[in-house]
Parts: sequence; C-alpha cells; structure tokens
Amino acid sequence: MSVPPAAGVPARRPAEGPVTGRPEARRLRPYALRCEHRTTPLGIDEPAPRLSWRLASDVRGDDPVAYRVRVAEHAGDLDGGGRLLWDTGRVADPGATAVDYAGPALGSRTRLHWRVSVWPAGTDTPAEESSWFETGFTRTDEWRASWITHDPRPVDVMDAPTEGEFALDDHGLAPCPVLRRSFTASAGTRARLYVSARGLYEVRLNGERVGDAELAPGWTDYHHRVQYQTYDVTASLLDGENVLAATVADGWWSGFVGFEPRRAGAHYGSYPQFLAELHLTGADGRGSVVVTDGTWRTATGTVRHADLLMGECHDLRRCADGWELPGFDDSGWSRAQATDADHRLLVASADEPVRAMTELRPCSLTRVSPGTHIVDFGQNLAGRVRLSVRGLAAGARVVIRHAEVLDGAGRLYTANLRTAAATDVLVGDGREHIVFEPRFTYHGFRYAEISGVPEPAEADVVAVALHSDTPWAGEFDCSDAELRRLHDCVAWGQRSNFVSVPTDCPQRDERLGWLADAQVFLPTAALNADVAAFFTKWLRDVDDARTPDGGFTNVAPRLVGVADEGAPGWADAGVIIPWHLYRVYEDPRFLSRALEGMCAWVDLIHRHNPGLIWRDRVGPHFSDWLAPGTPTPRDVIATAYFAQSARLTAQAADVLGRKEAGERYHRLADDIRRTFTEQFVTSRNTADGLSVRVAGDTQTGYLVALAFDLLPAGLAESAARRLAELVESAGPALLTGFLGVALAAPVLDDHGRADLAHALLRRDEVPSWRFPLRHGATTIWERWDGWTPGTGFRAPSMNSFNHYALGSIGEWLYRGVAGLDQAPDSTGYRKLRIRPRPGGLRHASAHHESVRGTVRVTWERQGDRIALRVQVPPGATADVYVPTADPGSVRESGLVPSADDRHITVIATSSDHVVHRVSSGSYRFTAAHPPVDRPAGPPGAQPPLSLTPSRRTSGPATKRSFARSYEEDTP
Repeated sequence: MSVPPAAGVPARRPAEGPVTGRPEARRLRPYALRCEHRTTPLGIDEPAPRLSWRLASDVRGDDPVAYRVRVAEHAGDLDGGGRLLWDTGRVADPGATAVDYAGPALGSRTRLHWRVSVWPAGTDTPAEESSWFETGFTRTDEWRASWITHDPRPVDVMDAPTEGEFALDDHGLAPCPVLRRSFTASAGTRARLYVSARGLYEVRLNGERVGDAELAPGWTDYHHRVQYQTYDVTASLLDGENVLAATVADGWWSGFVGFEPRRAGAHYGSYPQFLAELHLTGADGRGSVVVTDGTWRTATGTVRHADLLMGECHDLRRCADGWELPGFDDSGWSRAQATDADHRLLVASADEPVRAMTELRPCSLTRVSPGTHIVDFGQNLAGRVRLSVRGLAAGARVVIRHAEVLDGAGRLYTANLRTAAATDVLVGDGREHIVFEPRFTYHGFRYAEISGVPEPAEADVVAVALHSDTPWAGEFDCSDAELRRLHDCVAWGQRSNFVSVPTDCPQRDERLGWLADAQVFLPTAALNADVAAFFTKWLRDVDDARTPDGGFTNVAPRLVGVADEGAPGWADAGVIIPWHLYRVYEDPRFLSRALEGMCAWVDLIHRHNPGLIWRDRVGPHFSDWLAPGTPTPRDVIATAYFAQSARLTAQAADVLGRKEAGERYHRLADDIRRTFTEQFVTSRNTADGLSVRVAGDTQTGYLVALAFDLLPAGLAESAARRLAELVESAGPALLTGFLGVALAAPVLDDHGRADLAHALLRRDEVPSWRFPLRHGATTIWERWDGWTPGTGFRAPSMNSFNHYALGSIGEWLYRGVAGLDQAPDSTGYRKLRIRPRPGGLRHASAHHESVRGTVRVTWERQGDRIALRVQVPPGATADVYVPTADPGSVRESGLVPSADDRHITVIATSSDHVVHRVSSGSYRFTAAHPPVDRPAGPPGAQPPLSLTPSRRTSGPATKRSFARSYEEDTP
C-alpha cells in the first residue's frame, strides 16, 4: 500500500535509474576480503577454506547479480593467460558473499592468491578485488621437529624470599627456560617459522621479536589440540650466522588455572616445552629446515617465574646479554631435552591471537607511603603495566600489584582476587635505566600499586591492554551520556574477557570459558566485533570438552575441578552459540560442525528425562545465576532450555538438509512445549481478562517462556502482561540473573513494552545498570550490588568488577534503541529490520560492519519531527519502521515516497509507525513525531557519585584506540 502525498508536496517520480544524491557516486565494489573469517591468514590448515567479501556502493539498488572467484599460486595468473588452480566461473547468485574453496587439494606451506569479481545488474564489467592466504601443514606427519625443554629437574630455583614488607613468593614455580640454536643462511632466503609450545612462548630471530602474538599459542585442551602459529621471518634473516631463540613459560599448560585448591595448576603437564620448524628457501629454490631437537642449547635466564594468575618476576642479575644474537658463547649451557615427536594434536590457529591492542596513560599517581604509589589508569582492563625505572641498585626490588578497585582507605582492594597474587616483580642489577614489561602473564586491573620506586613520574607508567584481536565492527551512540558510558563499559568488558577463550573475568583465580556467560553475551559481542574466527576456535574447545555420553560441559576448555556435567543454560550454549553465529555470519559450517554435538546433547537430556520435564542430569544447576529476586523454579528454567535446544537443533538440521533429523527434533520441541504448558502454566478468567501464571511467578520464568515461544498465542499475551506487572512492581527493576537479564529488554520490546525497557535503562538504584556507573564502574560488574554505600563490598569469594554477562543489554542498545536489527528469518543481514525505539532520547545511532557490508542507522528528534537515516548494504533489503502517528507526514529525501518507486515500498502502517521496504542504498526519512512524554534520563545537573573517581571516562579512549579495526575495513 502507499500513502497519498499531502497537499502541495510533490510525490517522488518513478525511479528510472539509480538515485545517488551525488555525481561522483561509486558503483558496486567488493572489499574486506577474508579467508576463514580472517584477513590474509598465514598458515591455515582448513582443506576447503571459506573465501568471503563484503560489498559497498553509493548507488541505490546497485546489487550484485553474479560473482566469480579465481585462485592461483601466482598473483599474475589471476590476470588471465596463466594457470589457475581453481575458477568458479561466473555464478548467478545475487545473495552470495562467500564461497568454499572446491579446487584441487591445497599443498602445504603454500601461498595462494585469489580474486573475487562481482557483476552489478546491467553491465558486463565486474568490480574486482584480490587477496591471498597461505597454508600451513596440511598433514601432521610432515612435521620433523621434536618437543624440547630445559632439564625439568628443579636444579635452578629462585632466590629464597626475604623477610619484611617486600618478601617474595615464587609460588613453587620454576624459572622460565631459554633456548637457542644457531644456523647459517644466505642473502635472498625466504623464511617461514612454524612454532608452538606446551605453555607459552616468545621467539626472537637475531634479537628481533617474531610477530606480535601475546600468550601464544593460546589456550586449548592440550589433550585434544595444540595450536601452532606461522610467521614470515624473511626480513629478519642475516647473511651468514643467525640465531633462533625462545623463552617459554608455564601458561595454561603447567601454571595455575582455575580455583580448585586440590588441582590449582599443572593441569596438562609439569613443565613447558617448545616446538619449532624454520623452513628456508634459497634464491636458487633449494630448501632446508631448522627444527627443534637435542642440538639446541638451553639455560634459565631473567624470568625467574611467570604465571597467568600469580604474576611474573624478572631478575636482571640473571641476564645473559646477547644470548639471542649471533656470536654468543653458549658452551656453558646444557643440551635441550628432546621428548616425543607426536604431532597428531598440532593444528593451525583458527583465530587471530591475543595482541597488545592499546595503551592507557595514568589519570593520577598518588603517594600512599614512602616509596609506594597508587596509579589510576581510569579504566578497568585486562593486561599488564609497562614501567620505566632508573637507578635501580643491584638486588633492589620493584613490586607492582594490581586491583580493580580501592578500599575505603585508598589502598588496593585485592580480597576478590582470591588466590591470584597478580604481582609482578623486577630485581635490579645496577643498570641506569630499564623498561620492565611482563610477557607471560596478564591481570585484570584499573589500579596498580608500585613499590620500590621513590618518585615515579606519570610518563614512566603505561597500562597495556591485551585481548584477542577481534576486529571492532560496531558502535553505538545516543544523547544520554550515561548510556554511552554503559556501552563503553560493555565494550571494555568484552575486550577484557576475550583472551584466547571467552572468560568470565580477568582478575581472580578463575578466568574460565564459562558457556552460559558466552551464550547470553554473544548477541552483544557479535554486534560490537567480528567474532567469527574467535568463536570458530572456541567452539572446537567446546566440542573437545564433551563428555563420553554426549554432554556439553560448563566450561571449555574442560578443566579438572569444575563440574563436568553440563547445567541448564550453560551446556545449552553448545546449541545456542552455533545457531546464532550462523544467523550473524551466514556460514553453515558453524552448524555442520556442531550438529552431531547438538543432537547428542538433546538426546542425552531426553534419554534421562523421558517425561520431558528436565529434572535429572542437570549437573550443578546454577539456575538464573546471581538473581537478586525470588528464585525461579529450577525445572522451569531447565525445561525451557530443553525445548529451546530441541527447537534450534531442528532448525539447524533443516538448514543442512537433514530432513529426518529436523522432523524428529521439531516433534520433540513441540512435545516439550506442550508439556511445559501443562506442567508449569495455569490460567483463569478474571474480571480484568485472562490471568496467566508461570510456576514460581518470577520475571525469569516468564522471560524464558516467552523468549523461547513456549506458550500458545492466547496465553503469551497474558503472560507478557504479567511480566510487565512484575517488572513495574519491582521498581520498575529487573530481579534476574545471568540468564534472565539477556532476555528482558528484547522480550518486553517484542510484546509492546519498549517503554519498560527504557525505564530499566533509566533506573539508577540497585539493581540497575546506572548504579555501578554512578559509583565508578568502567566495566560491567558480576553482581548488581558488588558494592553499595550501605554494605560496602559483597563477599569477595564471588565479586568481580569486570564480568560481561550482565552487559548483554548491549544487544538492545543496538537493536532496540538505535533500531539496527535483522528480520527473524534472515541470515547474514540479508533482510534488515530498522525499528528505532526512541523512548525519551533525543538521538541515537549505530553502525555494524556485517558480512554483507556496512549497516548504519541514525535518528534524531528535530522539534516535533524525527529524522531517520539508514544505510543498507548491496544485496540486502530493509524494512524501515518510521516512528510516527501521522503516516501522511513521512518524507524521504524531502519527497513523498511514490508507489512507482522501485526502491521504496510502503508495506504496513500502524498507530505509531509506517513500514517502508527499501532496497540497498542510503535513505533519509523524516516524519511528524509525538512529543517526548518521558524524561530523557537521570537529571543531568547531578554529577555521578564515584567510589573511585577518575579524570577520564572510557569513551574517548575507546574510540581513539579501537577505531583502526573498523576503519581499515570500510571502503
């Protein structure tokens, strides 16, 4: 249907060609080419890598009609006339943004060049872009290297602790081994280094650090997989003698991990080991290989211990200057111990490594006692401190301790770290100047206490933030400064806890890959950043952790001391996460790789609960973790997740063409749905209409029932009213924990109560998101009431101030407040749904770099009108909900949308919006809008309270530091 133009306003003329708005508009073009969701990956082992691209155009409706992908070993062969390894030919597929390689088997350690050509409608001339990727070892039996280590006998231990304030503890940890091997090379030699460790490694070639990976090779269940990385080290080679050198540390392999006192460390091995192969190809094409074996020389050096939880100690008196360089005399060193050469568990890294992603300068530096200072970096983060020290006498010590918050006396509050010492130590040797920066540990902190430096300067102290390099892909903004800060807190929590695996928190003795935290936060995480490669790797950890009877666990990698048997909402992440990743990235391999485990999990629950109420085999059953309200009945939550997992497994089977499996799990999901209603839902007619109650009558009970579509339509409407009543009567406030909070705003919105979702965002008392903001939070807290003025800190046994689970509200900031979403039946943002919920805000905006291209939404109130700008990537369409009570007032680029305009069609109207379906391109809608009937937020004149005040909020630093990842991909 169409809306007639208002009197005196011209209708838009029928579109005969592209509407560009500017003569220099650029046509359809591919950009941001990826292989395996990564930019030019070096050393992959996927036999059929996925090659993908995004699209951009300044022209409306400039959509692709066909593509072609060519792959060759030489870039020049892509230009025609050369030998192609694989050529798709021209493929008519308007929706394609990726293809799986289907050519001849790829060889090992080979660089492949590829090009994508994309044809827009009406032209025979394609737009093209090229890239490359490189394979690693395609067969594990090609490895020649042995695992090597320093003599594991404890013959070289740290100095005994001294007495007094600065007494040190080596925590029973051994010094970090250093290993070296000299070899010769000629000018013009090409070099690739393939390297791994059971533990952590840092490699240097002729004194130069190789690569920028931190905490490599990353955490996996080393009983199943050990990752290796590939580096191009050609530029570091010398003509003549060269030295390959490495330092290895315990890391997750043999260091402290988790919180189980009976098995605090050495979960996989007793001491770290190193493995490397350096492949050299001379100018004449001849090759040679330098491998780790018993000819390597080894000792211990400066790093006296290094542990992820306890910290790191450097003793400069043990430094052997020049040990990484040619010409060093290593005759006093011992031969490396070579162990088994089993390479079957070696796999190429599937994701980008942890990197040092940004640096923060101090906001303040305060002397608290002679020689002791507290540094405030203004931001809770995961990383380390780099400290410049001058005039440190031989044997003198500098101690750096870390904490998230300060206590009432202005000193570090470390009780919530539990057994994690989080302490780094430097022991001097009399050098005039040293820059101390740990390399094999990381801490969760905002504050650092520095002891042993009489008067440090702010310029001498830097916080280095570490996290897995997931390219930032989205941003949110609005007129409410505290909501902007909330978004920044969510983003920093994500960065801090995406460290090789999605951890729960970065500070205490835990840092585990909890499945529930990851599944509730994933929708937010995937809007903020490109997490496809990151979760590709971690889902392999999830699969490795499965129990013999098919169960998913609660953490991955699986760890002794954490209950193996999966709990409802936790283990269900093995089903929920692959499905959401498929929807976001339109990569069916997320489902095909997971379907076996999905089926096994649902079958396991069904086998032990034939009555379809999930009461048996519930593991530790964490329920709605840390919910402040009345507990939701456990079997309500469990059975709801049982139904959801069955339904998503059925849908995954449908996508993959597994008809029989799909039908079976659809029937099971329907049966669980009926049983849920019969067992847990009651209804009765009252004077006010139908009254529905879900057992327990809690917010979370209604949320899981509504979010997972467990109620018949007639009951769902009444249940949504009851949910709203419970939220309103509580404050309005949420009384939910980790599981419920992720569902609250979307469910309220879906049932017409976006006003309540906004009210929750405006709330500033406990429980709320604003309360922590007004008391110094720069990341999301684990508890709604981690600290309050009346009670102080909650029990330190479970009180993190950097925990992303409650940050799952970030999804609704994008989808609800800004209105950037995709339709329920869409994948890969093929069909967008742009539906802003302004609430009392004056403006909001969001952008997201999707697999199709850039999606952007901006809306702003302009007096009694609203302006809405939308950018839709090529190959996509969007249903744009223009918020207005006056359909006749809608204009697009100043004109009334015409029924003959092939780019804009009115498809629905209601009392509060008009829906336009638009093709790709940029649009500018305006319309009359009802006046604001609610306050825009908390009173702006009242400054936020702060338990830990800072001169700087996290917002500006975030935008400056992390803009690179997004902007590099934007055409």
